[in-house]
Amino acid sequence: MRICHYNDHQVGAVVGDRVHPLGDTLIKAGHLKPGYTMLEVIERLANEPAAMKCARFVLQSSSSLALASVKLLAPVLNPPAIWAAAANYKAHQAEMREKMGSSDRTALSKDDLMAEFFLKPSASIVGPGGPVILPKVSKDVDFECELCAVIGRAARHVSEDRALDHVFGYTILWDFSQRDPWGRGRQNTRNIRKGFDTFTGLGPWIVTREEIDDPQNLAIRVEQNGRLAMSAHTSDMICTLREHIRFLSGVTTLVPGALVTTGTPAGVGKLADGDRLKGSIERIGEMEVAVQAERQ
Repeated sequence: MRICHYNDHQVGAVVGDRVHPLGDTLIKAGHLKPGYTMLEVIERLANEPAAMKCARFVLQSSSSLALASVKLLAPVLNPPAIWAAAANYKAHQAEMREKMGSSDRTALSKDDLMAEFFLKPSASIVGPGGPVILPKVSKDVDFECELCAVIGRAARHVSEDRALDHVFGYTILWDFSQRDPWGRGRQNTRNIRKGFDTFTGLGPWIVTREEIDDPQNLAIRVEQNGRLAMSAHTSDMICTLREHIRFLSGVTTLVPGALVTTGTPAGVGKLADGDRLKGSIERIGEMEVAVQAERQ
C-alpha cells in the first residue's frame, strides 16, 4: 500500500492515479481521532492489524480523488528522529575524497562506519515539489538521493534477522548538503551543513514493507534538469538497512515514525537557482523538487 499525506494534513492510499481518503474511515472505526498526525497513522497501521485491515477495505470503495488534483505533503513532518548514514557507498566515498578531501574510510569496520550516523532536524523537511532553498552563505550545495526506512514498531537491541520486522515502509529522502564554506577540513559540521531549512526532501509517499521484498534490491535514478545525474543500486551499499537498524537499535530506541536513511550513491551534483531534480527509486515512485536561491 502507498500511504500518502495530502492537502489539509489528510491521510490517503494511492492506487494508480487515484487517492483513496483513509482518515474518516479510520476515525469512525476508532483507530484515529480527529486532528490525527501522520505519526499516529504510522503507529496505528503498523501495530494494529484491525487498523490496516480497515485501511485496505477503503481501497474497495469507489470514493477517490485524482492524484493530480491533490497537494502531496511530506509523508512525515515531525519524525522523532532522522538518522542519516554517511559514506555508505564505496563510489561515493571516493567521490567525496576527490571533491572534498574527505578521510579514507575504506579500512573502517562496518560498525566504525555506522558510528558516523548523524541527525537531521525535522524543520528541514520539505515535501514533493520543494522548494529547496540555496542559502546565501554557500556557493556549493549538492543533492543526495537515498532510500529511507520509516520505523513502525519500536526497536531496541534488534538482530539483523528481525530488523525489517520493525519497518513500516519506505520512502525517498533527498539529503541536500552545503559543501562550502564549512565542508572541507572541518569536523562535526554535518548537522549544520545538512540542516538548513528545506534540506530534507521527503516523499512522495510511504510504500508499506510488504510491497518490497528486499530493500537491497532497488534501482535509484536521478535526473537534474532532464539529464541523468545518478544511476545506482541499493545492493551497492556497504552497510545494509538490516545492519543499520541493528546498530542504531543497540544505541537508542527507534520509535514509530523515526526515519533511517541509508546514504547516497555516487553522482551528487552542485545545484543552481532554477534547477529541477527528479529522483526515483524502484517500486517506491518518483519525487521532483524545484531549487531556488535565497531571496532575502
